[in-house]
Amino acid sequence: MNNGINLKDVDLKNGLTDEQVQKQLETGNKNIPPKSLTRSNKQIFSDNIFTLFNMINVLLAALVIFTGSYKNLVFIVIAIVNTSIGIFQEIRSKRQVDKMALLSQTNVKVIRNGVKQTVQPEDVVLGDLIVLDRGDQVSVDGKVITTKGIGVDESQITGESNIISKHNDDEITSGSFLVSGEAVILATKVGKEAFVNYLTNEARMTESKNSVLINLLKKIIKTLTIIIIPVGIILFISRLLHGLNINESILGTVAAMTGMIPEGLVLLTSVTLAVSAYTLAKKRVLVRELSSIETLARVDTICLDKTGTITTGNLKFEKTLPQSKQYDNNQINEIIGDLSHIVDDKNETATALKNQFSSKNPFKSDLIVPFSSAKKWSGAQIKQGQFVLGAPQFILKMNESQKNIVQENAEKGNRVLALVKVNDLSEDGFSNPELISFILISDEIRENAADTLAYFTNLGARIRIISGDDPMTVSNIGMQVGIEDADKYIDMSSLKDPIDYQALTRNYVIFGRVTPTQKQNLMKAYQQDDHTVAMTGDGVNDLLALKQADCGIAMASGSESVKSIADVVLIDSNFASMIDVLKEGRRVINNIDSISSLYLIKTMYSIMLAVIFVFVAKNYPFQPIQLTPINAFMVGMPTFLLALQPSYEIIKNRFVKNIYAISIPASLTVVVYILGIGILGHFLQLSNHEISSLNVLMTGAISWISLINASAPITRFKMGLIVFSAGAFVSVFTIFNNFFSLASLIDLRLGLIAIILLASVVFVYKIIQKFILGTKEVIDSK
Repeated sequence: MNNGINLKDVDLKNGLTDEQVQKQLETGNKNIPPKSLTRSNKQIFSDNIFTLFNMINVLLAALVIFTGSYKNLVFIVIAIVNTSIGIFQEIRSKRQVDKMALLSQTNVKVIRNGVKQTVQPEDVVLGDLIVLDRGDQVSVDGKVITTKGIGVDESQITGESNIISKHNDDEITSGSFLVSGEAVILATKVGKEAFVNYLTNEARMTESKNSVLINLLKKIIKTLTIIIIPVGIILFISRLLHGLNINESILGTVAAMTGMIPEGLVLLTSVTLAVSAYTLAKKRVLVRELSSIETLARVDTICLDKTGTITTGNLKFEKTLPQSKQYDNNQINEIIGDLSHIVDDKNETATALKNQFSSKNPFKSDLIVPFSSAKKWSGAQIKQGQFVLGAPQFILKMNESQKNIVQENAEKGNRVLALVKVNDLSEDGFSNPELISFILISDEIRENAADTLAYFTNLGARIRIISGDDPMTVSNIGMQVGIEDADKYIDMSSLKDPIDYQALTRNYVIFGRVTPTQKQNLMKAYQQDDHTVAMTGDGVNDLLALKQADCGIAMASGSESVKSIADVVLIDSNFASMIDVLKEGRRVINNIDSISSLYLIKTMYSIMLAVIFVFVAKNYPFQPIQLTPINAFMVGMPTFLLALQPSYEIIKNRFVKNIYAISIPASLTVVVYILGIGILGHFLQLSNHEISSLNVLMTGAISWISLINASAPITRFKMGLIVFSAGAFVSVFTIFNNFFSLASLIDLRLGLIAIILLASVVFVYKIIQKFILGTKEVIDSK
């Protein structure tokens, strides 16, 4: 970097001046913006235009131009339109997603000119004083200037989840995040020199989730890439060797090769996912990765962190239950007020106590232990002595009477905290805890929580709550919102290693007193039992579980570290938005699973015919332009409309099943009819023009039957679409036949042959379909 101001010149109390900030910006001593979730416009254009299939289409178009048969160039026009649609939809989606990403971004708090202010992460400069609170992610390398003690998790960098304590003058690394306490740090390395940027984004981001559908499509495309060019070349050479002229050979080869390319399937998948991301962004849901939409579609288990999802996160102090005769109510209230304000944690519990109790004895404490999810307590030296506040089970050994008090109030849905006086307080623990009082805190349940959870259950998703709170409290809230078997709960703090997590996930619905590592292990257990798991959360205690889950969903109101690794961010932090997310995912994948088989029909029969006609001294059964009506009216247009239809049932992975039930039978039926028409045409002395017209008619009819099968269950809209497709296809033969190089079916002899062939097609299709499915069953049984 260029030389800017010297870090020794930074005022460690008031921060940089406006003049110093400007000098740092001018010399390039500034941070870099977060990596965009979406591709640039240039990348979108490039990736959509310069594809292998498009390059093949351009080459084939050049060959058609050579023949002078310009109307056979319609396929390249359709390819251009398809590419344009893909670019338009992705750019539209990009703009909306980028807006949501901006809304979800948490600004950085800095001290400049002695005043605390917020700036965007990329506007942080070298020498800035940055204010960090619990849950904040560190965006630059720095040195701790002022703190009462912080706990830092560097797991996103090192892979180790141990909490590291930091104090004044300690170094802190970008990419880490605070799990407890607060601090002011001096930015010592920014931009490309910061550790997290040096290691690239991979060091702090979770690995991309696997996409079943996208991976399958990639395999299909890879296989076709190997097949198309060699088969095309062999077919062209064979045409010439069989005595066909070069123009006929080119047009036949072009028809075969364009038929093999399932460009519509690739386009349909990418456009549908982009449209879904756009739709969700309009509903204020940020999808960080398009494959997450598919993952969400496959979710069968939804794990919730109670706070911020089922409950609003707004906690309310109810009352104290004094347990020591040495302290009256006023003294207890003073201790709670002093302790909560001196520790000054930023979590919901601490906020509720600070709102209820003021600090009456200002005290500069040198001994403060901030709250962390692992310890479940916080503490400090205050004027009255050393005190700790936390979960009773974690900070003292209770007698039966005390256990009964905790259980009785937890069963009513209250959070129960214990205030204890201790000795030898340190970050590692304390000694001689003396119970002073229990404190009751109540949760506020979200108004629409019960309806939202009922909706998920009706969609076939199982609901589980994994919380750091008392399991009885969580169970009570679970029962209030109608979670099935919410009485099946377990206190994870009562278990000793080694823990059989799979046994727990099979037998319990509510998990309480869960540590961050235990949350992660519960996710693994569900996955080991072949469940697809979504995890929602908003705090740093949810981080490991969100990374482990198949799909991590964060609230925008949550910590920056959680949002940075989540697959989906709910901008309004509204749990009810999850309904839209799950529905959108299922709609996309169910529809693509159903209709993708239609695209593969053309690919399969084109490959089979190309191989067959290598050995047959006859014209290829189609010209390029004759495939256009089939592609447009039986596949392209209906599939794009069907892809947008509601389909919210559980994912059944019908992609491969439909290949056997629809694609293979249909493509074999097409081949049978084309070979049969060729033989029939020889005996009836039909012209090549009439034979190719019958080929197009029967291929369209078989594709139409397949469209009906793929559209099940039939709705009024789908029926209208099916009827329209048939009508449009018929019009090609009756009105536009000359343009598409087709014979008119009004001719008596040709019309009679067409009627006889059409009357037999359903029967032949069913026979072949039954044979294919029967063969598959035999193979599967072995």
